[in-house]
Amino acid sequence: MFGKRFKTAFILGAGLGTRLRPLTETCPKPLLPLGGRPVITYAMDHLRSVGIERFIINTHHHAEVYSQHFPDGQWEGIPIIFRHEPVLLDTAGGLKNIEDLLAEDETILCYNGDILADFSLSKLLNRHQHGNPEATMVLRSDGSLKNVNIDEQGRICDIRNTLMQPGVQSCLFAGIYAVETSLLRHIEKGRIESIVSTFIDRIREKPGSIAGVLIDEGDWHDIGSIDEYQLLSKKMTDRKE
Repeated sequence: MFGKRFKTAFILGAGLGTRLRPLTETCPKPLLPLGGRPVITYAMDHLRSVGIERFIINTHHHAEVYSQHFPDGQWEGIPIIFRHEPVLLDTAGGLKNIEDLLAEDETILCYNGDILADFSLSKLLNRHQHGNPEATMVLRSDGSLKNVNIDEQGRICDIRNTLMQPGVQSCLFAGIYAVETSLLRHIEKGRIESIVSTFIDRIREKPGSIAGVLIDEGDWHDIGSIDEYQLLSKKMTDRKE
């Protein structure tokens, strides 16, 4: 199906989950129960659907809870590597922090640990293999935070209006993206930095290096508030009844 194999998924699990307190005071947000199992396992199942062979998860806040949920270090037969961050490094810093675990020419699928989505990831993988981008971001046409701009070729031309390049459409960033290990050369080790800042720097330095793919099919949820979490919990309970 794909020209190259996508073996590794990096799931971001180190956040503090401040918007979901007090639920996250003793539990990382990706491990909150949803439908009888941890939120992060939905991301894992989504990634399994495209043949991912290992998960790498960064940890920080109550990291020991991950070991309690995955005592044998695997999910559905796929091994999990945990990489602890004593100092929270943010998304780009976290990715740089696992560089030693990656092959030089590897493509990594990155997935925010508090995202639930059920659309096919094949569009992302196919798009990433065209035009040799350093990264490809999954985008949605609808959403409350449409701050990613694409040009006529579907390349990212601006994020957060930083470069004053509106392009042809504003989209929501879905928190799922493919990254070449070559991008990691542009991230300083140990620096606390968002992947969005890295993407903006690369767009500025090399226009067209960051691609986008619009995927509006299926469901997508960002568990960013207690209200959203409770709504999803109720929906899953209703489905089981």
